[in-house]
Amino acid sequence: MHFKIFICVLSLFMVGTLTAQKLSRTEKKIVKTIAQNNADAIAFLEKVVNINSGTLNAKGVKEVGMVFKDAFENINFDSRWIEMPPEMGRAGHFFAETNGNKGRKLLLIGHLDTVFEEDSPFQKFKMVNDSIAHAPGGNDMKGGDVIVLYALKALRENGLLDDAQIIVAFTGDEESTGKPLTISRKDLVEAAKRSDIALGFENSTGFNYATVARRGASGWAVEVDGKRAHSSGVFSERTGAGAIFEMSRILHQFYTDVKGEDLLTFNPGTVLGGTFVNFDASTSKGDVFGKSNVVAQKAIAKGGLRFISEEQKERARSKMREIVGNNLPMTSASISFTDSYPAMGPTEGNHALLGILNQVSLDLDQGEVLAYDPGKRGAADVSFVAEYVDCLDGLGTMGTGAHTPQETVNLNTIEALTQRTAILIYRLINSEK
Repeated sequence: MHFKIFICVLSLFMVGTLTAQKLSRTEKKIVKTIAQNNADAIAFLEKVVNINSGTLNAKGVKEVGMVFKDAFENINFDSRWIEMPPEMGRAGHFFAETNGNKGRKLLLIGHLDTVFEEDSPFQKFKMVNDSIAHAPGGNDMKGGDVIVLYALKALRENGLLDDAQIIVAFTGDEESTGKPLTISRKDLVEAAKRSDIALGFENSTGFNYATVARRGASGWAVEVDGKRAHSSGVFSERTGAGAIFEMSRILHQFYTDVKGEDLLTFNPGTVLGGTFVNFDASTSKGDVFGKSNVVAQKAIAKGGLRFISEEQKERARSKMREIVGNNLPMTSASISFTDSYPAMGPTEGNHALLGILNQVSLDLDQGEVLAYDPGKRGAADVSFVAEYVDCLDGLGTMGTGAHTPQETVNLNTIEALTQRTAILIYRLINSEK
C-alpha cells in the first residue's frame, strides 16, 4: 500500500477508534442490543405498515395502536388507549408510560395514522432492494414509532429504565387533527406539562439533520359577494366589479402586500366563483354555476398560512383583514381564520438539545448533526407542546416520497438511528434537570 494512503487509512481508523471510546461501557451494551434486535425491528415495521391506518380509518388506527400496546406492555410500560368522542370522527391515541424521578422527564411523540385511507391505492410493505422498502406510511411515520419502541426496548433489556419517567404519545390523527384541538390534543399537552423535554420522531430530513423549529399552520377563508347583473353593466356605478374581480384583487394584494417576511408563507388552495357556489369543507370539493354574460355574485377562496411565531401569524392576519376590507365597488368581503398547529420556535433550549444529540452522534461515529431549515418542514404534533418544554424533532426514519404511493424507508439507517435515539434517551434520563 502507498505510504500516504496507508497513513490516511490509519488516521481514519484511529479517529473511529477514539470516537467509539467516547461511549461508556453501558452505552456500548445498548448499541450491541439494538444491533441484535434490528431484524425484529424491521419485521415489526413491516407488520404495522401492512395495517391500513388512514386517519379516517378509525378501526385500522386503533389496530395499529393495539400492536404497539402489546409491544410496550412487554417491556413493562403502563399503556392505555384514549378514545375520542364519536362526533370527532377520529380513532384516539395510544399512550405508554414508565414512572420515576431520575434525570430529565421525557415525552416521546409519534403518530399512528397515515395519509393513505382505506379507499386509496394502498400497497403493502415490499422490498425494493437490499436496503430500500416500499412502505406507504412507513416513513411518515410508523418507522419513527418503531425507533422509539426498539430504543426503549434496548434500554429496558439492559435494566436502564428504572426510576425514569418516560411518556410515549402516539396520536391517531396527526395527518388530519380532530376538532376541537382542546380535546384532540388535551392529553398530549397534559403529558408535556409533566415533562422536561419532548422528542418528536417524524421522518428525518437527512441523517445528519434534526429539527429545532417548525412553522405553525393556520387556515383562512375569504368570502366575497357581488351584484348579480348582466355583464354589459360590469364596472358601472350600478353594477360594480363583481365577486370574481374582487376576489382577484384580494389575492393579488395578499401576494404583493403580505408576502415578504422570513418563514411566512400563505397559499390559496381552492378558489371558486360564479353565480352560485357550493363547497363541502369535509371533502374539499365544490361546484359552481355561472355564465360569461353574468356578473359573478359569489366567490370563495380557502387556503393555509405558515408562520414561525404567534406574533408573525397575527401580523399577517392583520394585513389580510385590512386588504379584505378595502372593497371594489358594489362588493363586500369577509375573512375568517382557523388555528391548526402552533409554531415551534428555535429556542435556546431546543438548540441545547441539538447539541446533546450532536455529541451522541459524534460519539457513535455517525457524524455531526445540524439544525434543519424550518422553512422546509411542515407542522407536527411536537408544536403543540413547544410552549411547555424544550423540543427536538425529525428523529425518525429516512426515506423518500412521503405522502405518496411511492413512499419508501431506508432500512439500512434504522439500526443507527435507533442507537442514536437510545443513547440520547439514556443520557437525558441520567442528567440533572
